[in-house]
Amino acid sequence: MSRRDAKSALYEQFARMGKGLSNSKRLELLDLLSQGERSVESLASVAGLGLSTTSLHLQGLKEAGLVASRREGTFIHYRLTGEDVGALLAMLRAVATTHLAEIDRAASKYLGGNVLDPADEVDRSELLQRVRAGEVIVLDVRPTLEFHAGHIPGAVSVPLEDLEKFLATFVNDEEVIVYCRGAYCVLAYDAVRTLNASGHRARRLHEGMLEWRLAGLPVESGAA
Repeated sequence: MSRRDAKSALYEQFARMGKGLSNSKRLELLDLLSQGERSVESLASVAGLGLSTTSLHLQGLKEAGLVASRREGTFIHYRLTGEDVGALLAMLRAVATTHLAEIDRAASKYLGGNVLDPADEVDRSELLQRVRAGEVIVLDVRPTLEFHAGHIPGAVSVPLEDLEKFLATFVNDEEVIVYCRGAYCVLAYDAVRTLNASGHRARRLHEGMLEWRLAGLPVESGAA
């Protein structure tokens, strides 16, 4: 094999990963898996896909080296092959946000016409400091399965669909900080709007659980 052919073969291997990322639904599945291991059935339900379609996308991600699987009885569970895959996803989104003007327009439509003001956000270092001081209540509005897989220490699990029920019993006047999956997770945006409309002081953690984990900050698993 010539040096030229060898180089082409090398870059073809790099391209395998690019091909694995070149589908919007595969990126969504990676986003879900960045929160923890999930079954094919669970992924299909959350992503709004059929089982066969979900399986095909997961096979494509597996061939690209981005996910691994294990069988448990009749169920197949998938997970990211490493934290670096989550970092790759976060970097892809960051680069796209920097260089594609369409990202802001698309994000505004998805997250809500009135995207939260930066003043309604708190950064990771401030949140960690205030949690340790016991100054805030931290709400994790992701599904319970994702909370159990890994959450910010001291956080309370209140899935978004249970927020109204939670508010009916919530009388504390401390500030509430809300987080969900990551930078483009709509759950926290909706929760902050609901909390503020109900008279509570609420802000959103800048970005989310994926970025918190990638920053090497403390994570707990299991029930709170």
